[in-house]
Amino acid sequence: MNRAFSRKKDKTWMHTPEALSKHYIPYNAKFLGSTEVEQPKGTEVVRDAVRKLKFARHIKKSEGQKTPKVELQISIYGVKILDPKTKEVQHNCQLHRISFCADDKTDKRIFTFICKDSESNKHLCYVFDSEKCAEEITLTIGQAFDLAYRKFLESGGKDVETRKQIAGLQKRIQELETENTELKNKVQDLENQLRITQVHAPPASCVTPKSPSTDIFDMVPFSPISPQSSTPTRNGTQPPPVPSRSAEIKRDLFGAEPFDPFSCGAGDFPPDIQSKLDEMQEGFKMGLTLEGTVFCLDPLDSRC
Repeated sequence: MNRAFSRKKDKTWMHTPEALSKHYIPYNAKFLGSTEVEQPKGTEVVRDAVRKLKFARHIKKSEGQKTPKVELQISIYGVKILDPKTKEVQHNCQLHRISFCADDKTDKRIFTFICKDSESNKHLCYVFDSEKCAEEITLTIGQAFDLAYRKFLESGGKDVETRKQIAGLQKRIQELETENTELKNKVQDLENQLRITQVHAPPASCVTPKSPSTDIFDMVPFSPISPQSSTPTRNGTQPPPVPSRSAEIKRDLFGAEPFDPFSCGAGDFPPDIQSKLDEMQEGFKMGLTLEGTVFCLDPLDSRC
């Protein structure tokens, strides 16, 4: 299997697969911020972004503001940026959205990565100042991407067609249930019309028994209403009306409940499941480019 990222051959992974798949690797760093970039990859792209954020950071420093500290949690599920004290998640960058990751070979503190924002779909470049472990963090992100891509191929990637069929089947079931509900409403309307007809029918005492209406064969037409239904009871009250079927709204015309093959319910299958799978496929297909490049920036990091 071809790797979905590029890295130098003399580099080896820093951690065991279990550490990234079952847990996460934490790092402490200073967060210079993020800025929008036009391209998902490229050394020149991140160089301009780093220069821009460093300039903005020095402006804030002159105003008395300090560079905020953050904790990075790297795993196969993404790169989380948290407040080191409250553990509040500030950013959650999924790995299939990260397309470029680089560290500065002239300064072991600076590293950056480009991630596609989940809401705006814009490419954002995140820049950090670490404690001289920028290369290690870059390789850790690369290893997490590699493991996540393998897991996607072994599990989620193979289940794409199955999930498509499930989503299609679920949609068809919803359509059938809608049709079933419409049929129930029509039956209910017919029953209501039938009861109205019974109420407005003339009393039996007003009908001359010797001259009933007949058809062309001199036969009395068949009436679906039982003769006992129009006869008063002993206490002078009418028989109870036909019960409504509104209580059976959860059953179909044959008295059976609507078919549902998923015992877990429809809530476990979001309507945009296919778009999410396509997005993951597209992201992993683009791959992650790891580069150890020279940013050639002015030496301002130690004073941030």
